[in-house]
Amino acid sequence: MHDGSENGRPTEAAKAGPQAPAEAGPWLAAIAEAQDAAALQELRVRLLGKRGEITQRLKALGQLDPEARREAGRQVNLLKRSVEEALEARRAELERQRLEAQLASERVDVTLPGTRPPQGGLHLLTLVTNRLLDVFQSLGYEVVTGPELETDYYNFEALNFPPDHPARDTQDTFWTTDGRLLRTHTSPMQVRYMETHRPPFKVVVPGKVFRNEAVDVTHEAQFNQLEALVVGERITMADLRGAINEMAQALIGPGTKTRLQPTYFPFVEPGAEFAIWWTNPRTGREEWLELGGCGMVHPKVFEAAGYEGVTGFAFGFGIERLALVPYAIPDIRYFYQGDMRVLEQFRGVL
Repeated sequence: MHDGSENGRPTEAAKAGPQAPAEAGPWLAAIAEAQDAAALQELRVRLLGKRGEITQRLKALGQLDPEARREAGRQVNLLKRSVEEALEARRAELERQRLEAQLASERVDVTLPGTRPPQGGLHLLTLVTNRLLDVFQSLGYEVVTGPELETDYYNFEALNFPPDHPARDTQDTFWTTDGRLLRTHTSPMQVRYMETHRPPFKVVVPGKVFRNEAVDVTHEAQFNQLEALVVGERITMADLRGAINEMAQALIGPGTKTRLQPTYFPFVEPGAEFAIWWTNPRTGREEWLELGGCGMVHPKVFEAAGYEGVTGFAFGFGIERLALVPYAIPDIRYFYQGDMRVLEQFRGVL
């Protein structure tokens, strides 16, 4: 008996199974031409659904006599199998085409240059602070920092603030429930540094400070200060004046003039306010720009640090002050609102 094989191997016809009935030709052609999953589903329902043409033929088999039913059933099942296989093959082909189209649309040309993300920039206060630190480091100062949460001793007592000084009042200072406070100036680092170091030395202290006051155009509850401290033998007011002159000329330009006006600060004696002579870019006029306070370190401060036989000077100022006026910023609150329309104007200044 011929078993559909050649030399014991199945022929291609045998592997493919029985041929589809001729009447299936139009249906198979329609399936092969279906353009999408919706059209394919429509053909499936029309042929194999509850009221589909092939389903109706299967239902009609019960009306035939046994001999005719056997042959008709074989033909209908062969027809149904051919249609199901054609539907599955076309479904797989449509899915393959869909994936190929998706991959083509999502393909990335790795030879093209990448998309450069937007480049950020440093905040104006950071830029000004960095510029100041560069100036002081070029003059031989060491940069040190201290805690923002301080004790009454370092913030007031060790700096010669008397117990009844108004700065100790809750109207001016943020106090915590454990008796500590948010530092009102960077000066506490004077005593902290001197407790662990011996002179001579020159240090500069940048940092954020806090004052419990109403916020308006020129006042904030937090702002930044920069403080310098120099201690050694036979340090005088002349050294202080020379240091301020060097700082001003390095920051503003050669020939920049400075002046000192006597005033009172608890932690220096004598004390003064210092200003620089400069050209205001907003008005184009030359004028004095007041920066901060200065003076010779008070003997009480040296006493708190355990120093004897030395002198020194200190001066400090607000960093916002150096940014508000030169860059014509009308409101100090702009520094902390995070408004990109403001901040982007100062990218890369200095």
